[in-house]
Amino acid sequence: MRKPVKEQMRQGLALFALLVLTGFAIAGPTGLLAWSENAQTLDQRKAQIAELEAKRDALRNRVDLLDPEAADPDLASELVRKNLGVLHADEVVITIEDEAALGE
Repeated sequence: MRKPVKEQMRQGLALFALLVLTGFAIAGPTGLLAWSENAQTLDQRKAQIAELEAKRDALRNRVDLLDPEAADPDLASELVRKNLGVLHADEVVITIEDEAALGE
């Protein structure tokens, strides 16, 4: 015996909804096909975070060395000489060019 039209419509709609959900589960933005791309992006972000944390730690160390209460004399002397060009009469400055600048 044939099912009523209303029942067939309901089953067809349910099947369509199930197929759409399955399609999103496989090919959607968070589906199985995007899984490897998301994992790769996560690895890139972790590498960026590690790099930024290293830079942050270096800057934190430099800030600690420039503490107004107890500044590191070597760093203070280096900064004064670099930024102000202050030298003693008996000092000679020898500059070393970067390898990248030499290759250009």
